[in-house]
Amino acid sequence: MSTSSGTGSANHRNGTHRSSLRAQSSASTSAPAHKPSLKSKTVLRKSSPAALGSAPSASKSGNGGDSGVPGRVRVAVRLRPRNGEEMIADADFADCVELQPEVKRLKLRKNNWDTDTFEFDEVLTEYASQKRVYEVVAKPVVEGVLDGYNGTIMAYGQTGTGKTYTLGQLGEEDVADRGIMVRAMEDILAQVSLETDSISVSYLQLYMETVQDLLDPANDNIAIVEDPKSGDVSLPGATLVEIRDQHSFLELLQLGEAHRFAANTKLNTESSRSHAILMVHVRRSLKTESNGNSHMTKSLKPPLVRKGKLVVVDLAGSERISKSGSEGHTLEEAKSINLSLSALGKCINALAENSSHVPFRDSKLTRLLRDSFGGTARTSLVITIGPSPRHRGETTSTIMFGQRAMKVENMVKLKEEFDYKSLSKRLEVQLDSLIEENERQQKAFVDEIERITVEAHNQISEAEKRYANALEEEKQRYQNDYVESIKKLEENWSKNQKKLAAERLALGEKNGLDITSNGNRSIAPALEEVSELRRMVQKEAQLKMAAEEEVNRLKLQLTESKRVEVSGNSEIMRLHKMLETETQQKEKLEEEIATLHTQLLQLSLTADETRQNLERHGSQKTSGGALDSFMSQLKLPQLQDPGNAEKPPVAKLFEQVGLQKILSLLEADDADVRIHAVKVVANLAAEEANQQQIVEAGGLTSLLMLLRNTEDETIHRVAAGAIANLAMNETNQELIMDQGGIDLLSSTAANAQDPQTLRMVAGAIANLCGNDKLQTKLRSEGGIAALLGMVRCGHPDVLAQVARGIANFAKCESRASTQAGTKRGKSLLIEDGALSWIVQNAKTETTAIKRHIELALCHLAQHEGNAKEMVKEGAIWELVRISRECSREDIRSLAHRTLTSSPTFLTELRRLRVDIR
Repeated sequence: MSTSSGTGSANHRNGTHRSSLRAQSSASTSAPAHKPSLKSKTVLRKSSPAALGSAPSASKSGNGGDSGVPGRVRVAVRLRPRNGEEMIADADFADCVELQPEVKRLKLRKNNWDTDTFEFDEVLTEYASQKRVYEVVAKPVVEGVLDGYNGTIMAYGQTGTGKTYTLGQLGEEDVADRGIMVRAMEDILAQVSLETDSISVSYLQLYMETVQDLLDPANDNIAIVEDPKSGDVSLPGATLVEIRDQHSFLELLQLGEAHRFAANTKLNTESSRSHAILMVHVRRSLKTESNGNSHMTKSLKPPLVRKGKLVVVDLAGSERISKSGSEGHTLEEAKSINLSLSALGKCINALAENSSHVPFRDSKLTRLLRDSFGGTARTSLVITIGPSPRHRGETTSTIMFGQRAMKVENMVKLKEEFDYKSLSKRLEVQLDSLIEENERQQKAFVDEIERITVEAHNQISEAEKRYANALEEEKQRYQNDYVESIKKLEENWSKNQKKLAAERLALGEKNGLDITSNGNRSIAPALEEVSELRRMVQKEAQLKMAAEEEVNRLKLQLTESKRVEVSGNSEIMRLHKMLETETQQKEKLEEEIATLHTQLLQLSLTADETRQNLERHGSQKTSGGALDSFMSQLKLPQLQDPGNAEKPPVAKLFEQVGLQKILSLLEADDADVRIHAVKVVANLAAEEANQQQIVEAGGLTSLLMLLRNTEDETIHRVAAGAIANLAMNETNQELIMDQGGIDLLSSTAANAQDPQTLRMVAGAIANLCGNDKLQTKLRSEGGIAALLGMVRCGHPDVLAQVARGIANFAKCESRASTQAGTKRGKSLLIEDGALSWIVQNAKTETTAIKRHIELALCHLAQHEGNAKEMVKEGAIWELVRISRECSREDIRSLAHRTLTSSPTFLTELRRLRVDIR
């Protein structure tokens, strides 16, 4: 690099990095120069300053919707202290700027007598710390990103005025020097839960009109892709790195800074030659509260996800070639930088002037920043300037750039959506788990049947074998005993015969007389022996009979065993039947699984349709309707056509089920059934053709009973919505009042916390306020007090309904005063304290609230009895503003006519010297 000429060529990818350039740069002194006090002629330029920390209160219900909240680009100016060169060269000259941070003003010296004064959102002196710069410029944007909004932080200024120091300083040597990038990631990591949330980062540079990846140098020509519907810009080819801790983020920043192009010029020894863009994507999952619904309802409710994107842009410094001394390739780089900054200035000029055409496509820089200026992001711009009078022209250009940027209005939108992909994955996991559990239960059941069958067969076989063995042993024992007894009898009988024969032979030699007498004596023992044998035979016969009885008993046991076997066989048959039943149940379960697959496909289709509706019309109502439609499909399957998986419309449901059946479900024990029934009634009540039938069938009474007897806020919200639909009819309004409806609605409003419930209740009361006959009763029963009590919520939708009710009531009062033609006291609204709220909110930016409040003021002013009170509360100033600035011609004319027709107002206007002609 040549230093004699004062210029340097750009350090390309394989050239000298920023680290080497830092070593070559000389140390600068931060001590400020003394600023002489000069009397100057001040020209004040107004630009509607506001605090940098102000954040729009966008609706967080549902999916954010297409309607955003206006948010102006916030601009802060930061002064760099004099460096060493300036302290020598400009020692005899005062600074070209004078800061007044306490009033957020900056004075630019044109000469020794005249100055121009400019107002900014924040004025940061050369003594401002990095921490203060972060807190006033970047922290509100970072907090918005954590809440689901897109945010942009950008630094603009002449080269060498401290843009990279403000944004990208790593604070390696001194932690107090950490820039906005490092501090923003610290806050993000401290607020998110890495278990459920994710943070991913891309780091890019725009060099010579090419988008290059600082984390992957080989990726040096990334295409910019624009969504043809939404106009959102994305860079699908950029490297996206997930961040888990601060250390890994610092390493990425160091890697990106090493690959960024820089050059040594006369104005800056380390001049950035490219625009650096850091993109931080934050994805946060919201925990949804359970309201007691069934497990199926909880599992089918998709989780809410908020996606915020933080874009930090370190623009290359604008420079004049004559001062920077750029030449060669460095000169080409300077031309490219100045062209892109010029294109950015043209876009901001067009936006500030509300031009019909904004030339975003003139440069890739403006294409990348399309969402930051005039888009949906919350944007903070810090412009950096130096004190040297030699660079007064560049300082003036930077200040005017900031002034024009302050006129740019963005429409900040909440990036919130249902995570249908996560729900689909969870349902698939649950489905797989059910299939696996069913297969395990089926296998366990079959194994149990087989085990019981084998055990029964084994028990029967064992019993048969045991009984057979016992019978055989008993039979053998009795046979042995019988044979042994016969042998003994035969032996005894043989012995007795031999003995008798011997006795007869011995006695045969004697004479006959002796033989006879002796024979009689010898026969007696033999007879006794025979008797003994007979007894033994009888005993054996008894034993034989006992054996036969035992055999018969064993036969009975065998018969019983066979009967047990038959019973076991019947049990086996019963188990086989149970197995067949389980098989049928398995088939039914498989059919239910197929149905779940079909429902999963329908949910995916519903998700796609909901996403398209969100892009075209709005978020919450569409997504809620899709989910309710799907829940109704699950809750009432008997009403569906088997050949068609789509939910029938409410009209077809009405025809198939009947109104009485639907109303009877309002008293069901199941809270889920009551919720779905009241949703159906609310949908029917939305059509005027059904309202009379609902009221005649007792539907209005049932809805009021739900408000009285239930504590479920979902039922309260839907029931109040149905009552609001019915209250659009004048006859129904009187019925609602006669049945104590205003007391129930007031009680519901007092206990409700959900903004949507309050919106429904406020809508119902607002409809009742439009009935001329019910005004006195409505006010005496606390209707006006209930309306004013709901402003505590602060939700724009609730406030819009409150303002509509007040406007309706004021219109009826005005009409009654005109028709009566007599003097009346002051308005009931004023007596209940509504006027102070009306005046406080008359300048709201929400169109719906503003329109109703303007109408209410005009109607109240038409009654002369209210004039003094309105003058006292300052309402006359709002009437004057409406007569001049209101966008609607009819309201503007009404306000003008009211002011000119009231003597009290005319007297006050003359006193204040206000001309309303």
